[in-house]
Amino acid sequence: MPDAITPQAADPDTITPDAITPDAITPDAITEELFRNAISAIGDEMVLTIYRTAYSGVLKNIMDYSAALCDDQGRLVAQGLSLPGHLCSIPSALQAVLRTFGDDIAEGDIFINNDPYDGGMHLPDIFIFKPLFAPKESAPGESAPGESAPGEQGNRVIAYAATICHHTDVGGRVPGSNASDSQEIYAEGLRIPPLKLYEKGRPNATLFRMIERNVRLPGRVFGDIRSQLAACEIAARGMADLVGRYGAEGVRSLMVAMMDYSERLTRQCLLELPDGEASFTDWIDDDQIDAGVPIKLVCTVRKRADTMEVDWTGSSPQVKGSINNTLSYTQAMSFTAVKSVLSVNMPNNDGVFRPITVIAPPGTITHGKLPAACAARGLTGFRGVDCAFGALAKLYPDLVFAASDGGNTGLTIGGYDKDLNPYIYVDFISGAWGGRPWADGLDGNTCMFANMASFSVEVIEAENPLEVLDYELVPDTGGAGKFRGGMSQRKTWRMLADEGVLQVRADRQTHRPYGLYGGGPGAPGLNVMNPGQANEAKLHAKITMTLRKGEVFRHELPGAGGWGPALDRDLALVARDLRDGLVTIDAAARDYGVVAAGDPPVIDEPATEILRARLKAERTPLPDVAWEPAA
Repeated sequence: MPDAITPQAADPDTITPDAITPDAITPDAITEELFRNAISAIGDEMVLTIYRTAYSGVLKNIMDYSAALCDDQGRLVAQGLSLPGHLCSIPSALQAVLRTFGDDIAEGDIFINNDPYDGGMHLPDIFIFKPLFAPKESAPGESAPGESAPGEQGNRVIAYAATICHHTDVGGRVPGSNASDSQEIYAEGLRIPPLKLYEKGRPNATLFRMIERNVRLPGRVFGDIRSQLAACEIAARGMADLVGRYGAEGVRSLMVAMMDYSERLTRQCLLELPDGEASFTDWIDDDQIDAGVPIKLVCTVRKRADTMEVDWTGSSPQVKGSINNTLSYTQAMSFTAVKSVLSVNMPNNDGVFRPITVIAPPGTITHGKLPAACAARGLTGFRGVDCAFGALAKLYPDLVFAASDGGNTGLTIGGYDKDLNPYIYVDFISGAWGGRPWADGLDGNTCMFANMASFSVEVIEAENPLEVLDYELVPDTGGAGKFRGGMSQRKTWRMLADEGVLQVRADRQTHRPYGLYGGGPGAPGLNVMNPGQANEAKLHAKITMTLRKGEVFRHELPGAGGWGPALDRDLALVARDLRDGLVTIDAAARDYGVVAAGDPPVIDEPATEILRARLKAERTPLPDVAWEPAA
C-alpha cells in the first residue's frame, strides 16, 4: 500500500455556525448576489488548488479537471473555472453515490467513482466526493447544536465537495487507458463503482491496494488523488465560513435560491429566442475498428416558449471502438451548445438544466450500453457540440459560429525505459474556433467544449523520452469566409526511448469541419510518420502502434470552418493574415480573390477588384443555410 493519503488534521467536516442564525438573514437580492459570488469563489479555489498541487502533466499543464459544490440532494450548485465537458457528469456521478449508500454517509467519509455505467464518464476520469456536515440548528426547546456526537442526529450533510480529474493511467491494455480501438469496457482499465475511499476518516486499505496494483504509475495517480482531497478540504473550509455567516439553514435556502436564479435567467433567455425546430447531420470518419465506415450524428433542436429540447434520435448505433458517449457526456455537450446562444452567462448549476431536455436513445453512439467501450468518448462529445451548433445555426444564424477543429486530439506515448520504469505522456491538443457571424475564428485556442490549456514543450521534454520538433500554426488551413475559420496547429515529436506505444484519437480527415452561410470547410486533419523522409507515410486518424527510437510522428489538427462568402471578406483582414503568415499569396488569390505581391505582401486593389468580379461570376455559391457534409 502507498504512503497514507490522509485528509488534513483540521476538522471542518463538522461546520459550527457562529452567532448568526437563519432568522438574521434577509433573503434579498444583495444577499443572494453576495452568496453567489462567495460560493462560486470556493469552486474556483478548488480548481486552483488542483492546479497548484497536481502531479501529472494532464492536470497541472493541460488542466483536464473540474471542481464543484453540490447541495445535500446531489444537485450542482456552483462549478469552478473548468471544463464544460464536465457540466453534467458531477451530479450524475454523485447521484450514483447517493443511490448506493443512501443514509450510510458519516463524517469522515470520502467517496470515489469512475464507472461509466454507474454515473461516470470514462475510466481515466476519477470522481472524489466529500460530504460536508453542519449541526442541525435547534428549534426552541431542543438541544443546542453541537450537543450530539459527530455523525448522530445533530449533524447532517449540508453539501458535497466534488472533484473530477483525468488521471494519467488507470490500467488496461494501453498506457494512458485511452485507446480508440478497445472494443469493450473491460479492456480499458480499472472500473471503480461508487465506493468509500475513506470511511469515518480511515482509508480503505483494500481499495488503495487494488488501485496501486492495477495502474502503471501509482505514485502519480495517488499524487493526483491527494490534489483532489486537498481541493475538497478547501471546499470544507469555505463552506464553514459560509455557515458561520448565514447559518446552516440559511446556506441551504441560498443554494436553492441560486439554482432558481439560474433557472429564471435560462428561461428568460430562451423566451428571447424565436420558436422553431431544426435538424443537422454530421459524420464521424469512423471508429478505427470498422475503418472507413462513417458514423452518423443527428441533432434536432426544438424550441418552444421557455424550453428547449435537444434530440439525438437518428444517430448511429453504438460502435465497436471506444468512442461511445455516456449519457451524462451527451447531456453536457447539449447544454454547452444551448448555453452558448443564450444572452446571459448565468451560473452553471442545476437551474440551467431544468428547462432543457436531452433525448439520447440507449444503444446509440450518444448513449452507449454495457459493455460498450468509451475511453475515447471525448471525440464524440466534441463532434456532438459542432453537430448541435449546426442545428442551432439554422434557427439562429446570427448567434452561432462554424465548426471548430473537431474538438481536441488525444495523444498518448507510453512504455518502459531500460530499467523497466514506466513513462506515460498524455496530451490533448486543441486548435481553433470556427468563423463567427461577427468575427474570425480564434487561432490556437481550445475548442469551447474542452477549455484546456497547452502542454509546455519544455515540460514534455523534461519528463518524457521525447523531443518536440515543432509546435506551430499551419497557414491556409482555416476555412475561407467573410470571417475565416481558425488555423490548424502542427505538432511533431521524435522518439528517444527504444520504443513505446503511440495512441492517437483524432478525426475529420475525410469529413472536414463545416462552414456556415457560404463559408468554406476547414482543412482536414493529418497524421504523418517520418515527415520529409524517404519512408514518409500518411496514417489513419486513429492509431494504436509501436513507435521506435528515432522515429518522428507529426499530427496536424483540422482547420476550423469559415462563415459567410469568402469573396465578401474585408481587404484589411486579408492584408493582416498575409502579413502574419496565416494566409499565403496563392491562397489569398484562390480563396479570397485578392491579388498581392512582395515581402511583406501588398494588395493590388484594382487587380483584386477585377479578380473578385470574375470569381463571383464563375463560382457556384455555397448554400445560404448551414452546410451539411455528405456521408
